[in-house]
Amino acid sequence: MTKETNTGDVEVRIYSIATSLTESIIFLDEIEGSRILPIWIGPMEAQAIAIRLSGYPSPRPMTHDLLFSVIKTLGLTLTRVSITDIVENTYYSSLHLAEPGGANVRLVDSRPSDAVALAVRFGCPIFINEKVFGKTQVLSKPITEDEVTKFKHDLKNLKPNDIIGQLLGGGPKQGPSEEDEEEEGGTEEGEEKDDE
Repeated sequence: MTKETNTGDVEVRIYSIATSLTESIIFLDEIEGSRILPIWIGPMEAQAIAIRLSGYPSPRPMTHDLLFSVIKTLGLTLTRVSITDIVENTYYSSLHLAEPGGANVRLVDSRPSDAVALAVRFGCPIFINEKVFGKTQVLSKPITEDEVTKFKHDLKNLKPNDIIGQLLGGGPKQGPSEEDEEEEGGTEEGEEKDDE
């Protein structure tokens, strides 16, 4: 598999997933840096990512498993996924599909949640374009082991509104309420908020 690095792309990995009954956040952290990008995703997509990461075998193919099988059956592979832009709180990403050996790369538009769900199935790298980091709020990774432990513990107990408040600089529960998000169109990635 060839490594298709584009100028301005930063390789990331899944740091954590925080979830509630109605929405979830996936945290992507840069491998060679300290930034973490939180992206709001739907609970079904979060479940699809978490199930694959846990190694839990699904008795029948779920949607992302089906797409994985279709891509493989067509003789293609997923070489990488790239989160390419954010416009009006909507993230954009691309799937990089190629023939064996990396030939004939095809780019397919995708929501980041679906792209990440496929990336964990193919075991391919995830990239974020540097301009995305410049257009949105990011978190910083803790440095010491104690900070890492506390940060991971705090992540498990956070609700999406807590993150919004922290990103806006007001601390937990100071961000917009769910009602405010509905009035403003929300902050979901991908398609319209209700589509997730």
